Amino acid sequence: MLKKRIIPCLDIKDGTTVKGVNFEGLVDAGNPIELAKRYEIEGADELVFLDITATIEERKTFVELVKDIAKELSIPFTVGGGISTVEDVRKLLEAGADKISINSSAVKNPKLISDLSKEFGSQCIVVAIDTRFINDCDWVFIKGGREQTSLKTLDWAKKAEELRAGEILLTSMDGDGTKKGFDLRITKLISESINIPIIASGGAGKIIDFEDVFNQTKATGALAASIFHFGELGINQLKEELKLKKLAIR
Repeated sequence: MLKKRIIPCLDIKDGTTVKGVNFEGLVDAGNPIELAKRYEIEGADELVFLDITATIEERKTFVELVKDIAKELSIPFTVGGGISTVEDVRKLLEAGADKISINSSAVKNPKLISDLSKEFGSQCIVVAIDTRFINDCDWVFIKGGREQTSLKTLDWAKKAEELRAGEILLTSMDGDGTKKGFDLRITKLISESINIPIIASGGAGKIIDFEDVFNQTKATGALAASIFHFGELGINQLKEELKLKKLAIR
């Protein structure tokens, strides 16, 4: 059985870490390099770095910032934002990223998933899915949550697995930043329907939220941002508490 992972996420805009609620109302959350260093010391299993406006602004992820962050880390490090070609991925992996995350570009060109997997190996290709529940159905959103697609979330997750994605980063837009708990319904549905690892994202606020997502779904990772950024919950404290609950935590 895969041990469960605790993964802080750094959403980057204009070189600084930001956080909002339901993908809106972004506020400054600190220096990404300092946060990355802090999270490694605290025991984070991995880090995710998302340049959240790269796709909207049609520019590439900051390669130099990736280099600076990677210098400070020995834990796995995933980078996303504005990635649309094999060459984009090559530059980021050379800059120090261990994995890359694609979202809008994969929806627009699904073949990109298989092309990247073939070139670099599926283990470093993460497909990020932003999902929202509307009219009794789960829909995929792109462009930082600004544009609804005609793709149903479960169908797209299955397609991503078929195209050899190595992992799914599943973000509930309804839960994002609310601190009301992970969306257990959609996380359970997706994690039980495909056979690649799922990282649950959106809604973490308390220790029990992590306990619930690991006990009630097959997610192998849980991602959070604001509760870590603003010191509401320490990663060491979280991991110790989960181990006391007999969860297999790294």
